[in-house]
Amino acid sequence: MNELLIDYLKSLSKLNLNKLFNNRSSTLTIFRLLDDGHKQLISNLLFNSHSIDKKSVSLLFKDLDYKLLLELNIITSDKESIHLNDSFTQSLTQLLCGNTIEPLSKTITTTIEQLDSFATHQWEIILHYMVGNYTHTPSKGVLFLLENSNLITTSKKTHNITSNGFQFLLQDVQMQLWQLLLQYLSLSQIRQMDLVEVLSFLFILGTLELGKDYSIDTLTVTQQAMLSDLRDYGLVWQRKTSSKRFYPTRLATSLTSSAPPLLPTNSTSSFTTSSDNKRFIILETNYRLYAYTSNPLQISILNLFVTLKARYPNLIIGVITRDSIRSALSNGITADQIIGYLTSHAHTQMHRNNPLLPVTVSDQIRLWELEKNRLKADEGVLYEDFRSQPDYEILLNYANSYDCVLWSNDSKRLFFVTLEGHQIVREFVKRRLPGGGSNSRSGSGTSTPAAAAPAPAPATPSLVLPS
Repeated sequence: MNELLIDYLKSLSKLNLNKLFNNRSSTLTIFRLLDDGHKQLISNLLFNSHSIDKKSVSLLFKDLDYKLLLELNIITSDKESIHLNDSFTQSLTQLLCGNTIEPLSKTITTTIEQLDSFATHQWEIILHYMVGNYTHTPSKGVLFLLENSNLITTSKKTHNITSNGFQFLLQDVQMQLWQLLLQYLSLSQIRQMDLVEVLSFLFILGTLELGKDYSIDTLTVTQQAMLSDLRDYGLVWQRKTSSKRFYPTRLATSLTSSAPPLLPTNSTSSFTTSSDNKRFIILETNYRLYAYTSNPLQISILNLFVTLKARYPNLIIGVITRDSIRSALSNGITADQIIGYLTSHAHTQMHRNNPLLPVTVSDQIRLWELEKNRLKADEGVLYEDFRSQPDYEILLNYANSYDCVLWSNDSKRLFFVTLEGHQIVREFVKRRLPGGGSNSRSGSGTSTPAAAAPAPAPATPSLVLPS
């Protein structure tokens, strides 16, 4: 999670970073993301007139690369010394002096268990919908975010999980959450929301206290508008949409910490802190699969690439078939992702095997993928109707010199070039071959090592190259 967030912060302009440093919660969050070496350097600068010469840095902090601090605009550098950013210094000093954010009301009117239950329910709605369980439908804002994150695709009013979506399900909750929130940030300017205010509010949530309520009066207009979206993700809870107070859930308060963002609320919860409960799959050489789980989310994930045969209170029996794998592959899920899921959730009993998964099954899954991917579609232009064999050979050799030929047939004087290569070959035809030399037709074809000539779109007229 730290690397994902740091990479995003590095992409921000210095102006936006300085605005973030004006907010104490943002400063604290960014400081938490750094490793111990960078924290020590900042602490030294904070109590050393906010600057230090480079020779002292090399002596005190051997092998420390402070390039990251420069990229985050936390420090600036000249020929002889480095300096701590003034805005960052002021906010960090206030934090160290004890000026922290306090809840506006210390009266707990809802329990932490209720907040956990709400956060888990909201997050499970998103995950279950991604795997095709439409018992509850997320809000339009969540669906818009999932589609723009390329986690699901929409066709004919149905939603299908993508390869990115399947990989998303394999990550821990905190990584999933930040992946969606960073996409939310990227869409903030389209929605005419101030990027710094949005990011600052997310950092503020990470510093709030679980179980306490906070007033919305101190929030900006942008941040108040965010509350409806954050409710849909399960980060905040309000009694009513018009309520003047909000409660951060565990999803929000653990945004920038190593604490678990969600806790299991019942025996069928999709989230667990025990690694043993994640190892529930036994796979046999005859492609039969036994899953010792009653978790609805895990069952729905298995249903993406396994034909389920029977279901018992704590056991699912299924079989991996060619059709079930092809169905998963058609949604963009790869063979490596399926094998990775089976490996990471293999039962403890299977860890005695070497290799872990049956080779016959893992190899067959990859073969089914190769079977599906044996044809490849490319857009390009078909050259045909050459007046002579020399004209054909000259043009083909020229196209080959630019490595833009996708397919050729010498006996029929045909070859197929990429769209980029067509511009190059076309200019050559104009310069060298009298009268154009050939006809070309544009369209998309399917190329294989031994495929027939790619057929252009029927409706596309032939284009005679001018001399």
